[in-house]
Amino acid sequence: VESSRGCPYKCEFCLSSIDKKVRDFDLDKLLAEFDMLWDRGVRNFKFIDRTFNLNMTVAIKLIDYFLNKQNLDDFRLHFEVIPDNFPQKMKEKLALFKKGILQLEIGIQSLNLEVLKNINRKMDLEKLEQNLYFLDNYTNAHLHVDLIVGLPSESVESFASNLDRLKKLTNAEIQIGILKKLSGTTINRHDKTYGMIYSDTPPYEIMQNNQIDYFMMQKLKRFAKYWDIFYNSGQFYHTIELVFKDKMVYKNFFNFSEYIFNKTHQTYAISLNKQSELLFEFLTDILKYDKTFIANSLVQDLIRVKGRTILPFVKQHASYIPDLRGKKIKKEAKRQNLRT
Repeated sequence: VESSRGCPYKCEFCLSSIDKKVRDFDLDKLLAEFDMLWDRGVRNFKFIDRTFNLNMTVAIKLIDYFLNKQNLDDFRLHFEVIPDNFPQKMKEKLALFKKGILQLEIGIQSLNLEVLKNINRKMDLEKLEQNLYFLDNYTNAHLHVDLIVGLPSESVESFASNLDRLKKLTNAEIQIGILKKLSGTTINRHDKTYGMIYSDTPPYEIMQNNQIDYFMMQKLKRFAKYWDIFYNSGQFYHTIELVFKDKMVYKNFFNFSEYIFNKTHQTYAISLNKQSELLFEFLTDILKYDKTFIANSLVQDLIRVKGRTILPFVKQHASYIPDLRGKKIKKEAKRQNLRT
């Protein structure tokens, strides 16, 4: 569903930057249509507005509409929002949603102000930090924040700094995307200046530029896939944090991603059991953690998700394995659903 079309921002990587005029739909008609959908059994509403929290009057009325529904039945609600526009009234409203209802997709892309300026993206980083802290700590919203690899003028060091900083700011899923050259966008104006070379087949991903060569770009693409598997999935909610030893998020996870690829030569179809094994070996053999300590951490993760079993090598080293016979374990998904 959508309550508006268009976007006033000029982010050069985004197709919505072409359609600069924002048109809000008639709210009364919109809510009447939502009532029809609700009466027919729809319980999953995903708003595809590019900037849901742009018009605060409309956003608050839509939030109120769904707040009034939350005592009637279970449902899911998804908004894509800009990260630095959460006035106090909106924060108070979002804090009223029960757990499991609200998901917010927050497009950040980079925390480097020079890179953002270069692609015509405006960002108030101070407000962003304040808003992420509030959403993480005072709402039940599931947060999904985005970073992009390959933006013109962004180096590996800059991306690493972005990830390290963002990981400190939020416990959310951090989706690491690869820059794509979408037809009609103005990102192509940087091709010559920054040596931007893209694949000529869909989805037209960046292959290299003058900051990141082809071979490093392949490593970062693998990094992004492994990050999704090991971090965003929530399968290793506690243990994955140990990879970020000494708060070196990018550096240590990059080393982990290289370790995984050297061991498997795969970026997909890695079984959960193999994932557990790789994580255990990296933490104990490379980062030199105590094997019992890591095994106990893996036990803590494995028993939180329905259907997982305690693997033999974990049993061998763990100092304690709880008796789960007769206990009900919920099937959880995604890392924020597993947070304590």
